[in-house]
Order: sequence, then C-alpha cells, then structure tokens
Amino acid sequence: MVREFSDELEADLLEHFGIDLLDLWRGRLSLRRVSVLTKALTHKTGRSQLLAALDETTVWSTQDHLMARISDAMELSNYLFLKAHSDNASTLAPPDPLPRPGAASVAPEEPVEDFATGAELSQFFQEMSTM
Repeated sequence: MVREFSDELEADLLEHFGIDLLDLWRGRLSLRRVSVLTKALTHKTGRSQLLAALDETTVWSTQDHLMARISDAMELSNYLFLKAHSDNASTLAPPDPLPRPGAASVAPEEPVEDFATGAELSQFFQEMSTM
C-alpha cells in the first residue's frame, strides 16, 4: 500500500501527524510506526487523502452525506407539493438526487418481468392435478 499510494500517505502523515515519510529512509521512523499511523488514517473521517484514494465514498464526511439527504428530501417535498397543487402536474419531472462520491451515476436497470404463457400455465396445472 505504501508504494501504491505513497504520495497520499506522505501528505497525510505530514498534515495529520507532522511526520515526514522520508524519515523512514533516514532511519528516524520505523515500519511499525508507519503501519500504526497508516491504520489510524484509514479509520479517520474527513480529509485523509489515503482513505480517499482507497475508497472514494469517504471523500464526503458524514455531515456532507446528511446534508445531501436533507437537500434531496427538500427537493422531493417541494416536487410532491407542486405536483399535488398544480394544474400542470403532468409536466413536472421528479428531482434528481445529488450525486454522491463513489455512487453509480447510471440509474439501475428496471427488472424484466417474465410471465408464464397460457400454455405453460395449463401444462403446470395439468401436472399438478396428476400428482
């Protein structure tokens, strides 16, 4: 992980702990300490660049996610109010939720409903009656 995300790790160690990652090669920092601090960074919420590189959903804090949910709820509430009290209700489109980091921007596919044909139903009931 140190090699793959070395820039993010170096920036986080310096910002959050005041530790220069180059001290590892200077002999002033042990691998154990880097491991302990790296584990602490992966559990830290907020501005950890390492955590953001590992999981882009962590770019937003809990407060950011809550504010987006509140905003989406307000937009939906306004939409439903206007839809209920408008003469042109059929022209109103529902609001799109705020895009979240790491969330798929493509809408999920609608499930395909597979219904049995009349012949399949008839065959099923004939088989059930012979049991």
